[in-house]
Amino acid sequence: MSSTVFDSALFRDMFGTAEMRGVFSDKALIERYIEVEVALARAEARCGVIPTDAAEQIATLSQYEALDLALMQHETEIVGYPILPLVEQLSKICGEAGRYVHWGATTQDIMDTAVVLQVRAALAIVERDIQTVRGLLAGLAERYRDTPMAGRTHLQHALPITFGYKCAVWLSMFDRHAERLVELRPRVEIGQFAGAAGTLASLGDKGLEVQEALMSELGLGVPQATWHVARDGLAETLNFLGLVTGSLGKIALDIMMMMTSELGEVYEPFVKGRGASSTMPQKRNPISCELMYAAAKGVRQHAGLMLDAMIQDFERSTGPWQAEWIAIPEAFALSAASLGQATFMLAGLEVRPERMRKNLDMTQGLIVAEAVMMGLAPALGRQVAHDVVYAACRMANDQGTSLLDALLAQGEATAQLDLAELQRLTDPANYLGLAPQMVDIALARQGAVKR
Repeated sequence: MSSTVFDSALFRDMFGTAEMRGVFSDKALIERYIEVEVALARAEARCGVIPTDAAEQIATLSQYEALDLALMQHETEIVGYPILPLVEQLSKICGEAGRYVHWGATTQDIMDTAVVLQVRAALAIVERDIQTVRGLLAGLAERYRDTPMAGRTHLQHALPITFGYKCAVWLSMFDRHAERLVELRPRVEIGQFAGAAGTLASLGDKGLEVQEALMSELGLGVPQATWHVARDGLAETLNFLGLVTGSLGKIALDIMMMMTSELGEVYEPFVKGRGASSTMPQKRNPISCELMYAAAKGVRQHAGLMLDAMIQDFERSTGPWQAEWIAIPEAFALSAASLGQATFMLAGLEVRPERMRKNLDMTQGLIVAEAVMMGLAPALGRQVAHDVVYAACRMANDQGTSLLDALLAQGEATAQLDLAELQRLTDPANYLGLAPQMVDIALARQGAVKR
């Protein structure tokens, strides 16, 4: 029976993906344990530590399908770890060669290296999905480069921007995430083989040679030093996922607010019944955004848990290590789900330029009060110009008129600027700053074709 959103028949594809679940499934994990044990035998045979024919026998006979999983589960509960039960079964399965299974290793060597293999596969999925999101954001930024809308600070109209500019800001975050991932992977994709207390004492002078050969077999980096209790690599990984899902959560929050009935500037893709209410037929709720927003909160908690789990006692921890078993799979599941929801949502995002323009004009020119102030400043000085425009804004607000009408009624502005210039200055579409050019820079930087 399922009991969490991660394995629920109802919710699992909202809080994870089948692909990511496959990476972290029980079967995949046990197969990674076996992969490491087989690679260790081959590495030790290469280094003359165990017989070559024994390594070949171990590689041939160590198969997931040969295991008694019910027995392994029962013994794991007793031992507290799955490797001893696994090694006992593999030793029997491999016959005479079984005496060389797990030679010189400790439980955490196998488990840590297996998790790194899982993380490597999971990060490849995340990397692919980040590239997809980058491409979608670049397309939106280019398409809506010149589409004016209200920029908002503190939930108030601030200055005009373009929707393309907003998308370029989102894109810039994912450009940096792509860079972070390239830099992070060599630090994280490092195997573990160090023996009971991390000194490789059981292999004598062959320890480091076997360690290097094992990592070569698995395609992993060789550790600088034993990392049984140095967990910064895995902590960095989950905090990276926290950054990615945090950025997705920011996008989700913006789009959710832009989907409100009062704004109506963008909408998630229409799918019949998606976002519907059981009692209100008119509803079109932001389902993808809500899931992205929730995922950001969940991954943040797991990132914090990993930071906490870094604080470990002496040469082998008593508890923090087990916390990683919870945090790593769930953080990757939530991240994959969020990236998947973002891909669906951004690929079919409905953008309403006409509503953006209507909302931009909502304050009848007040949003470009700065433009008028800067237009008057050369003649009046900045502070006097500020005071003149400030008074006009108050008049416009009090009387419900446009900023242009208030300026015309005042007289101070018309003494310096003619009607045509005041009309130009009070049109929000004429005060976009360098927003379109910033889109071009963002697109050029991430390799997209410039407009």
